[in-house]
Amino acid sequence: MTDSTALRWLNEQHRADRLLCLVLDSQNERDMRQRWLKSSRYEQFRSVYGETVVAELADAGPYVFTFERPDDRRLDALLDRPHTHWGWLASLDRGGLPGWVRHWQERLIVGARPHQALYRFHDARVLARALAHLSAEALPAYLGPAISVCHWQGSGWQSVDNPVPGTYPVPDSPPWLQLPLPDEQTLDIRLANAHRFLLAGHVQAYAGLARSEDPHTWLRARLALAEAWGWSSPQRLEFLLLQSLLAPAHELAPHWRPGPDETPDEHFERVDQLSRHWQGEDAS
Repeated sequence: MTDSTALRWLNEQHRADRLLCLVLDSQNERDMRQRWLKSSRYEQFRSVYGETVVAELADAGPYVFTFERPDDRRLDALLDRPHTHWGWLASLDRGGLPGWVRHWQERLIVGARPHQALYRFHDARVLARALAHLSAEALPAYLGPAISVCHWQGSGWQSVDNPVPGTYPVPDSPPWLQLPLPDEQTLDIRLANAHRFLLAGHVQAYAGLARSEDPHTWLRARLALAEAWGWSSPQRLEFLLLQSLLAPAHELAPHWRPGPDETPDEHFERVDQLSRHWQGEDAS
């Protein structure tokens, strides 16, 4: 069943005489897009990629549709499956659709050549992260003419009001492009870096590990351990990886565990000194 939060938001915006909008991911919702196109008047929809430098991608790009009634039956199939990330909802002043589409067209391309990319504003996950991190002062330049938005944020519907709807230039350093990486993406990057570190300098020992256990699972466990110990710097993570790789059965001895009153710095210094001491003894 549709969450009552989304229905309540739709009714509130309708009672305020605002234009209701659907932001739709056309690439993954082609059948739904065609249904809306066939049942909408020309002035009720826009292709966001159309008439831009990425116009050739318009067929796969997002579309924005306006609709009159909060109980529009075309919404049912979307509101009942928000976890499929089809897009999100917004409200505008009457006649505000062209200006709002221009707002997002001006924010589509991010990065500099040759590393440019398209900003996926139409993905509810992208919107949710931005809204979760942006300050109230940064919201107007992000949401532009939108008065309010309603989106799925992973476990339920959430609505956010724009403090000062209007037309704004794109900031020199858009704050929505400076957000911390999602936890999963950060972990993927750290896993890739750890994998490259061991391949580059310790490939034989790493290959030996692979003969007895899954390297990916082992690396995940090492990264979780570094996180738990507060060893976030690359130097400390590499130290932990290498010492674990060279340890018997690729597992650290009990004395590696932090003491009850040790800070992360004290903990690292202790085991680093012990490792240097034993390596010196082995060398002699």
